[in-house]
Amino acid sequence: MEEHFVLRVPPSVAERLDRVLSESCMPLDDNSIDLSFQEDGRTGTFVIGNDRFPAALLDLPCVVESYKTYDDTVLIKSADIGQIIMVREEGDPAPDCFEYRHGLTPPMRDARRRRFRREPDLNPELVQKVENDLINIMSGGSAQDVDVEVVEHEEDADEQQEHTQVSGKQFSGPAKPPVEIPAQGDKSESGDYD
Repeated sequence: MEEHFVLRVPPSVAERLDRVLSESCMPLDDNSIDLSFQEDGRTGTFVIGNDRFPAALLDLPCVVESYKTYDDTVLIKSADIGQIIMVREEGDPAPDCFEYRHGLTPPMRDARRRRFRREPDLNPELVQKVENDLINIMSGGSAQDVDVEVVEHEEDADEQQEHTQVSGKQFSGPAKPPVEIPAQGDKSESGDYD
């Protein structure tokens, strides 16, 4: 696979870059493009013609696949893109970290905050203690500094009421009063038979 990256430039630089890449008969000094990074590998300079612009290499929040085609019908995957080179104007502020918050498309706006879970705040000493306890348990030992509490199951008052006697037979459902069945000749207040 090839190595790919996304190059994002300001609109004024994009027009010049498009002219340089599409026309090869421009004068030599205006036709030069250069991208160089400092020792940290994350900050650098983008040069087009005689103009210099600050650039930064940022990590995308997710991997983007790159495809190429020879006949506009069949697409062939050529690379996974995980980084973006962000070129900015001279007065624009530098990014505060090297993890880009947004994706490449509008639905992935602020993707790091909206779509991904934050890393939990864990105490490294507690993690090391739990790891050592797990290793001890797996090797046949026991965990250290463990309090054991034995709890007996007690029936609730509701469960005790369910086991009531109805007319001399054991009834396992909730207690219900006996139902009186009216005689056939009796009429209710509405005049109809029940």
